[in-house]
Amino acid sequence: MLKVDTKAVGRDVGRIVQAISLMMVVSIFVAAVNAEFYAIPAFVVSAIVMAGIGTGLVWQYRGADPPEKREAMVTAASAWALIGVLGGLPFLLIAWTIQIDPFPVWTNTPPMDSTTEVFLRPLDAVFESMSGFTGTGLTMAAVEEELPRSLHWWRSFIEWVGGVGVIVLTVAILRRGGGRSGSYTLYESEARSEKIHPSIVTTVREIWKIFVGLTLGSIILFVLVGMPLWDAINHGMTGIATGGFSVHADSIGHYGSPLIEYATVPVMVAGSIAFPVHYLIFKGEIRNFYTDLQTRWVFIWFTIGSLLLTVILYANGQYSSLEETFRISLFQFVSATSNTGFGSTTIGGGTEQVWSAGATLLACVGMLTGAAAGSTVSGLKLIRVATLVKGTVWQIQEVFHPSSAIRYMNIDGRRLDEEQAQREYTEATVVFVLWLTFLAIGVTVLLRVLSPAHPLEYVIFDVMSAQSNVGLDSGITGPTMPAPAKGMLIINMWVGRLEIIPVAVLVGSLLQRLNLYR
Repeated sequence: MLKVDTKAVGRDVGRIVQAISLMMVVSIFVAAVNAEFYAIPAFVVSAIVMAGIGTGLVWQYRGADPPEKREAMVTAASAWALIGVLGGLPFLLIAWTIQIDPFPVWTNTPPMDSTTEVFLRPLDAVFESMSGFTGTGLTMAAVEEELPRSLHWWRSFIEWVGGVGVIVLTVAILRRGGGRSGSYTLYESEARSEKIHPSIVTTVREIWKIFVGLTLGSIILFVLVGMPLWDAINHGMTGIATGGFSVHADSIGHYGSPLIEYATVPVMVAGSIAFPVHYLIFKGEIRNFYTDLQTRWVFIWFTIGSLLLTVILYANGQYSSLEETFRISLFQFVSATSNTGFGSTTIGGGTEQVWSAGATLLACVGMLTGAAAGSTVSGLKLIRVATLVKGTVWQIQEVFHPSSAIRYMNIDGRRLDEEQAQREYTEATVVFVLWLTFLAIGVTVLLRVLSPAHPLEYVIFDVMSAQSNVGLDSGITGPTMPAPAKGMLIINMWVGRLEIIPVAVLVGSLLQRLNLYR
């Protein structure tokens, strides 16, 4: 077994940390514009720490060879873990600054509130950071309205960047050539393979152009339907990134506006469509809305799931009218399946049951499947679900064909021979099995440390929400949950964002380095 080149990993992790440190610099100006001068030192110190770590790694391993696939996967898993930890610095340092209040009156240091106070605990700060970068949206902030605007911004900013990917950001800022042996190998390690142009650097540029355009369009839409500008900016960023952080404790439900709820749905749908399809649609090739397999199934699955949820909730007499039931069902199923995590209603109250088991588990199925690969969503992805379904049928049909028959499997416009079909089916099956394994571990840990009064379906819901990077919760996830549960959900978020395989490669490389393989 070939060993992982730790020098290549160290250098590339350093480059990623360097790129993320620039986000801290941008945030300094946002804090200044909002007259939250007390937050500036926290961002300055965080930027210096991250830039120092990143530059130190790059300098230490500057002579490393370009990464192979195994190094790229270890880089992705390591970088996302490190970024998740270091991204918690602004939460921690701003909370400490408010607590100590070391600055004169002109810095406008506010009194400490219970919501910001939770970030005095490093674990909660890391939880918030990992939730943001992975585009999850589960939060330790009990009342988001009480947070300083600088933390509103940081939460939205890390979700926005995390929606596309920290490696995609790195390739865009610190681009490097090298074809498949350079930037593209790292790009693939972040669960991406789509290319808009032959050059990966040009592809990344196009992705960012599309992403920024969709974000601006989302912000304008929210303003037009009556959302305040600051809210629109934050929800536009987290909505198109399918992240789900909000500036309000009640999320989109805070506004009590059916118009805003309906307007949020197309934003979540846009985030569920692959970037290459957006690119073709923007070029006028509208037919990709229905000719592309994943895009077609985004609309089909969202429609079927929303109608099924409407039937369940209406039969339960959950809401006062059919229109309200449909609106909530549409919003919540699209939010769950697009892995956005915006909320328009209460799903559960922790130990108090609100939604029935059937409605809750249907939302879990949506979170599991996710939407299109190549978009900002997580979950298994629709193309992988299609591969599992078609591949299983294809395997069963083999029994009815002579051994000499030459067979093909057609999927997403591609005609795969037996070797290709078997390879893709095996990969999808491995990811699915590992996905369920980590989900089961998460559920087991939470059941062990939480009160037995929590319904099982709610525990499954919150773990699924973490691992699918959704952000909806049933009233379980919050600052009062036990530390082991928070730690487990951090791992679920990390594993889910990387689609498991890079994490497995990282663990394997560590075991190999410790000579634990026999």
